[in-house]
Amino acid sequence: MTDQAQVGFVHELNQRLQDRIEAEPELMMRDAFVSHVGEHLIDDGTLDDLETCYLHMPWQNRRVEVAGYDITSAGTILHLVVAEHGLFGAPVKRDRIDQMIRRAGAFADFCRGGNHELLERSSPAYDMAQRIHEGWPEFQMIRIFVLTDGTASIRKMPEVTVAGLPTAVQIWDLTRIQRLTSNGGEQEEILINLSELGYAVQCLESPQQADGYRCLLTVLPGRLLADLYHEHHSRILQRNVRAFLQARGKVNKGIAETIQKEPGRFLAYNNGVSATAKAARVDPGPTGPILRELTELQIVNGGQTTASLHHAARRGLDLSEVHVPAKITLISDERLDPMIPDISRYANSQNAVTSADFEGNSPFHVGLERLSRSLWTPADSEGKQRRWYYERVRGQYDVDRGRNTTPARRRQFDLDNPRTQRFGKTDAAKYEYASERRPDVVCLGGQKCFLRWTEEEQLDKREAPAPDYFRHLVAKAIVFAEMRRLIRREGFGGYLGQTTAYTVSLINERLGGLDLNLIWHMQRLPDELAEIVLVSARAVRQVLINPPGSGNVTEWCKKPDCWEAVRAVRWEPSAAVQQAVGAR
Repeated sequence: MTDQAQVGFVHELNQRLQDRIEAEPELMMRDAFVSHVGEHLIDDGTLDDLETCYLHMPWQNRRVEVAGYDITSAGTILHLVVAEHGLFGAPVKRDRIDQMIRRAGAFADFCRGGNHELLERSSPAYDMAQRIHEGWPEFQMIRIFVLTDGTASIRKMPEVTVAGLPTAVQIWDLTRIQRLTSNGGEQEEILINLSELGYAVQCLESPQQADGYRCLLTVLPGRLLADLYHEHHSRILQRNVRAFLQARGKVNKGIAETIQKEPGRFLAYNNGVSATAKAARVDPGPTGPILRELTELQIVNGGQTTASLHHAARRGLDLSEVHVPAKITLISDERLDPMIPDISRYANSQNAVTSADFEGNSPFHVGLERLSRSLWTPADSEGKQRRWYYERVRGQYDVDRGRNTTPARRRQFDLDNPRTQRFGKTDAAKYEYASERRPDVVCLGGQKCFLRWTEEEQLDKREAPAPDYFRHLVAKAIVFAEMRRLIRREGFGGYLGQTTAYTVSLINERLGGLDLNLIWHMQRLPDELAEIVLVSARAVRQVLINPPGSGNVTEWCKKPDCWEAVRAVRWEPSAAVQQAVGAR
């Protein structure tokens, strides 16, 4: 990155963080940085999800520091995030990186030993440490992500042992974050050099096909797939296919049993993997072509096989006799995104892939995008109209804004499409479920909530929505954002997102829904509705922070039983409020 480009990106990054803090004033700049980068890492497939939660404290003769965490859906990998913000492109010292890694390791030890009881019981940090402690027996490895807006001379550290577990460390500095977040959110390219990894993989290469692709047929060593999954995790799995990574179903149990009892028959029994790559290097060999390199490998069918091989290797099983048939389709950049979902659909036969796995390009989401560019809000008191910008693909807003090449045109774009009126797919799912009285689903987190919405509503099969659907969705967004703002101002402390989701749901429950047409036309909460938010939120919060058996608040909020407990609270809005803002 040139000095000029770096300065420009630092300015752009900090503007994004300021926008986030303007929308959520309770955020520290560090937390805004972690959330911003974390969202891009989730979209990239590097992280499954991320709970931002900062903790820094002395413990024994060490210091504990962490900025966020996630536990993979299989429950076997703990992700810990540490962050250094405020360098604005200056070099980050190696000593500071080592210090952050040590402090994250101390936090892992802290959780393993059950020291969450040293923390304030009603705090998100307590929930984080308790959740990690409870999940510890299932963890097979740790990944530490070092996020910094400085520039680092290293990208990756050697694997170490932390709290008794093998631990990989990834460093995401300003240069790497710029690649991650620019150009509409394109993924950082993966280059796999098979020769450097010690493999000589023979293959057969097809002629170029009419649609501009070609295929490689090969047999991959099981150890290679296990190593690739260990190195890249879900990043080598097609970015829209994130489920079925735990060895629990009948197919996966069969895979594990074959590895253990009949490894030599794995090739005969297994259907193999289907993968894509942007490019490959194939060299002549004494007995046929040898596959040397793959660029941007994505496994679109065979995620179960790949993950199961990794889990088997972590358990100490010998994979030397395990081989897996593979078909690798080489597709150019411009055809990659449109073609991958179809390959995924047609190739998946071993375990069915749900409709939730193919997310962004359906007529439903494309239709929402088109409506968001054409529908204007009712005029305000100054006669101004604006749009609510639906960001179907992360980074789309900035790309569209950048197409306006003069300052005057960019100012007009900002007036027509305020950043505060931008929302994405995971936001839409959150608004829908909160309004439909499913706050427990909202509390699962953005990605899981979105996948549930896609699957339950079969969004991949739905046609483009009508204009009224979009107007009502915007009204739900206004309800959620405004109630969140009112609850935040009350200063309840932690669990703002959970309290907001449950408050929105409870008010909808008591009023039988809201007059969404009224809210769309007003573009704000009606006064009668705003007046009951805090009363409802106080009742909600008492249920949320007192889980049965002194359990984990965050996990309690994800359970349908929590919603049933909230529904039982004794609170009713007045008849006048019901008349003014209830569903028509």
